[in-house]
Amino acid sequence: MSSLAEALVEMREDDVLAGVRKEKGAGTPTAATIAELQEGMKTIGDRFESGEYFLSELIMAAEIFKRALDELGLDRSAADTGTRGTVVLGTVHTDIHDIGKNIVASVLSANGFKVVDLGVDVPAQRFVDAVRENDAGVVGLSCLLTTAFAAMQETIDAFRDAGLRDGVTIMIGGGPVTGSLAAKLGADGAGTSAQDAVALAARAVAGGVS
Repeated sequence: MSSLAEALVEMREDDVLAGVRKEKGAGTPTAATIAELQEGMKTIGDRFESGEYFLSELIMAAEIFKRALDELGLDRSAADTGTRGTVVLGTVHTDIHDIGKNIVASVLSANGFKVVDLGVDVPAQRFVDAVRENDAGVVGLSCLLTTAFAAMQETIDAFRDAGLRDGVTIMIGGGPVTGSLAAKLGADGAGTSAQDAVALAARAVAGGVS
């Protein structure tokens, strides 16, 4: 593991930012620096999966990762290599909460996914259009309000009506979201954390989620 990746894994923000500045000053290719940061994020995700790290560490790491990109003069899209696939992400219609969605977007991009973030209060048809426009294989629907469950159902139904349901993996997330809700709505999976989203997306692109 590189020293930059190790600093990120250990949540040493000052050392991460100093390391990024050092590499930038030395002329290290930006893609190489991002790859080191992504290496750290992968290790953090593995430790979260094993129970060694908790959601607070995952969120903190995503924030440090974002600040490191800022230090490079880049936004999150610079890390969207798309090497692991494309994810269309958004908070469904009737809900405007985005904190959790933004964390998921950062962690997905830090793990090599291209993220198409549609924002909040997103109509069902906009999700469908985005999948077509970006040839995306994974969709993430977010909500915090239980009243938005109907909009999640509407969005999933829109993919079915468009003839795209069999070609896309739909995962749902947010505070009140559960696996049983995913089954009820006809989604392919539910996540309670950003790392859950990464795991579901990874399984989907590997053919592990039907």
